[in-house]
Amino acid sequence: MIIRIQSSEGLKRIEVDQNDKLLNLFDKVRSALSLPSTSSFKLFKERGRKNELKSTTTKTLKQSNLKHGDIVYVEELISETRKDVNVGASTSKSNSENDLSIDLSVNGIRRSASTSSLKEDAVDTELRKENGLIHRNLDPAMCKHGTNAKCLNCMPLEPFDESYLKENNIKHLSFHSYLRKQTAGLDQGKFAALDNISCRIKAGCTDHLPWPKGICTKCQPNAVTLSRQQYRHVDNVVFENLSIVEQFLNYWRSTGHQRIGFLYGNYEKHTGIIPLGIKANVLAIYEPPQESSSNFIKLTLPDKNEQQIEEIAAKLGMKRIGWIFTDLISQDSSKGTVKHFRNVNNYFLTAQECIMAGYFQTIYPNICKSSNDGYFGSKFVTVIITGDKENQIHMEGYQVSNQCMALVRDQCLIPTKDAPELAYVKETSKEQYVPDVFFTEKDKFNNEIKQVARLLPIEYLLIDVPVSAPLEQKYTFNSDRSKKPFSIENRAIQGHLQDFTSLSEYLSQFKEENQFLDAVKDFHLLVYLSTMDMISFKNDLDRLLEAIKNNDNQKAIEWSKNENWQTLEQLIVVQKSANARPSSASSNSISPQPNDSSGGSSNSKWSCQHCTFENTSSRTSCEMCSLPQS
Repeated sequence: MIIRIQSSEGLKRIEVDQNDKLLNLFDKVRSALSLPSTSSFKLFKERGRKNELKSTTTKTLKQSNLKHGDIVYVEELISETRKDVNVGASTSKSNSENDLSIDLSVNGIRRSASTSSLKEDAVDTELRKENGLIHRNLDPAMCKHGTNAKCLNCMPLEPFDESYLKENNIKHLSFHSYLRKQTAGLDQGKFAALDNISCRIKAGCTDHLPWPKGICTKCQPNAVTLSRQQYRHVDNVVFENLSIVEQFLNYWRSTGHQRIGFLYGNYEKHTGIIPLGIKANVLAIYEPPQESSSNFIKLTLPDKNEQQIEEIAAKLGMKRIGWIFTDLISQDSSKGTVKHFRNVNNYFLTAQECIMAGYFQTIYPNICKSSNDGYFGSKFVTVIITGDKENQIHMEGYQVSNQCMALVRDQCLIPTKDAPELAYVKETSKEQYVPDVFFTEKDKFNNEIKQVARLLPIEYLLIDVPVSAPLEQKYTFNSDRSKKPFSIENRAIQGHLQDFTSLSEYLSQFKEENQFLDAVKDFHLLVYLSTMDMISFKNDLDRLLEAIKNNDNQKAIEWSKNENWQTLEQLIVVQKSANARPSSASSNSISPQPNDSSGGSSNSKWSCQHCTFENTSSRTSCEMCSLPQS
């Protein structure tokens, strides 16, 4: 009998026997989805994680009431193979000083979108209820009717109206305008399905031997003809205040080294001229562990604190919505100018960066009820800080097309070595079947010529997204602008370190009890508290995060009475008093000699009772945590 499998890969079919054990079903699902042996997944008989099937050898498919034609829903869990991701940055042109790009090797990486639950973002649910019509006023010259009537000159326009888009210079439809266009007309979109592209051989075909020994038209993936995507999932990236970007830039200004960060925030309705638009609202930037230089960035994976960061963000009403990186080379330090090299004559995004963006969009898919797979495209954005044509620092935003996402996900696309503006489509080999990829160009007679995209101009894959900040800036974090923000994580340079001393100095700015909420409304401080080894706040932060989310100062003050925070405050007092003591070794004191009867030794050490670091005897406070010896 045939069992259908609904997963993030789409709908697949496998052939089973009703007397097969459930363990055999799991094996066949793994094979059909080409899942690595180290990955794990769950099977459910119903959507929404209901009626789970257990992998066992004691129960058959018939005993589990599975019949011919039934659908089994797959929830893929984050695989341990994700640790094999190698993300780095290097120059594509070995002799170019201004070429920053990102390396990516993807080896069987999967991340579930929990498509079985089909929980769309709140902004999508809201926009689905709106018709998106563009209302027009009466035209005194053309409208010859009363105020309660409408004619062709003043009737509302559809959100995808071409004349309106052209008049307002809108290059891309918003995604929900695109959905309206798909469902317009007499058939109401009956034959317009949102199908995800697949570049893999379809699993489960029994008509021939497995690849490379055989393939047929039923399981062979379709050729891909690249076209410019007419819609985008996000229409604007908005940083709620410029201080977020300035703090991120301080690292480059201090070291000259490039930097990567992840954008945290939420998605909201975009109220501009784009009908049914969506904006990515950035509230904070988290900087993961990384190594960098002036033209090199390498993410240190895995990030041991990633899960903790995601949980904190979720409890504050945020999620990871994009990534940001700098590509800046100083031109004149006295004027503060930077070089301009990302332009139409060079490139806007390198192939390596494009592949990286496609990778991130793949692991952060857009949950969509209009797709048979439960997801379609992605809202994850890419932001670059680089130089503009006036040699000033500015930000550029991008997404890559759904076609690019498919090519990256199925490992068909790799960067070229010497041409950052070109990607390379892999050739079919014994290890992998790669479908033909085409793109069209116009010759000098304006005729379209279809070409095989072995070397692929990445401009076919890019979608530009405006980046801005509002005139009236908001501060979800660090609302008291007179105070210096807390140090940012994973910056291994003097003056930027997150340690007990920087914590003490930061909190000393807030002397009154009613300032406590302002003190803890710092995303980087919350990250530090959640990852502290000296005092564990992991199980105590929920009430504080709720108070911050609701801007409730009284509940925040009540939280500060807990034992862990009181201990932290006592340690700060002890440290300050220790730092205020005069040094025990004054200028006229006599240091013990090696043969002194006191038995003093310059090699003796003492262990810190707070962090257990081994210190030399000459120190009165711990070199690691800065707390006093006793």
